[in-house]
Amino acid sequence: MDLDAYAAAHGAEWQRLAQLARNRRPSGPEADELIERYQTGAAQLATIRTTVGGSAQGEHLSLALWRARLLFTGVRRNPLHALAIFAVVQLPAALYRVRWLTLAVAAATVAISAAYFVWLSTDARAFAALGLPSDLQQYAEEDFVGYYSAYSEAGFAAQVWTNNAWIAAQCVMFGILGLWVPYVIFQNAQGLGVSAAVMNHYDRLDQFFLYISPHGQLELYAIFLAAAAGLMIFWSWIAPGARTRAQALAQDGRAFFTVVVGLVVALFVSGVIEGFVTRQDWPWPIKIGIGTVALAAFLVYQWVVGRRAARAGETGDLEEYETGSRRAVSV
Repeated sequence: MDLDAYAAAHGAEWQRLAQLARNRRPSGPEADELIERYQTGAAQLATIRTTVGGSAQGEHLSLALWRARLLFTGVRRNPLHALAIFAVVQLPAALYRVRWLTLAVAAATVAISAAYFVWLSTDARAFAALGLPSDLQQYAEEDFVGYYSAYSEAGFAAQVWTNNAWIAAQCVMFGILGLWVPYVIFQNAQGLGVSAAVMNHYDRLDQFFLYISPHGQLELYAIFLAAAAGLMIFWSWIAPGARTRAQALAQDGRAFFTVVVGLVVALFVSGVIEGFVTRQDWPWPIKIGIGTVALAAFLVYQWVVGRRAARAGETGDLEEYETGSRRAVSV
């Protein structure tokens, strides 16, 4: 299907549907016309979904259909029901949209970290430039492990959570700038590679992986996902497609800002694990297993629940009710 040609052929019909749907008090003939155009528009949207998938044209048509449906029913959702829809449909759909880019960010982080690790582990002069040997040794033998027990469990968990949540929010908020997200990715990867090299130099590499594994699995994945959402917002500005740049930024910005909500929850869980689990004198398989289960649950939410929502036509792109009572999914 040539989507542009299809949209040009039926654009006037969709505009009329949107116009009728905005009329809160339609006359009898207008109501009949609205029902007819709603049925036609629903069939056309199904055609777009089947042949093209997500598109700007489909999003606009979906919004018009939703407004028409609301006009038919005259029913506003219960706030608890709206929250359930957000948690089960809208949020996982938004997370699902950035799944592959999240993996790409993860791969880039691993590559950069590995490069720094190999470089610093094989170049004595580069390693010496990191700092005084006494400071590096203290970091490897005392500070790295001591960091996890320097504060109370609840205080440490709260501190970690707020810090990581702020980093994730910055990735999404400043993603439009283009340079901020690559900077965050590079800095994060560089820090991991340098820390691993220092720990390896003093034969503490096992502690490096043991202490970051319980909480780090979910924490790092959440940061990768935030970076992916920020990059998607930037790309919507660079390549808006059939939309204007303002429309693209508004639509994708709304969709990916919902990702922040999911990341706040995920980072809260990783913060609790870091504050209450990592420092415990439990067997490492148990502590790492808790982190693995947390990551697995989030992956199921993103890839399985999100895939189900995406197959139903959801994209996570939210539009506000004209009355402001809720937000609707643009599909």
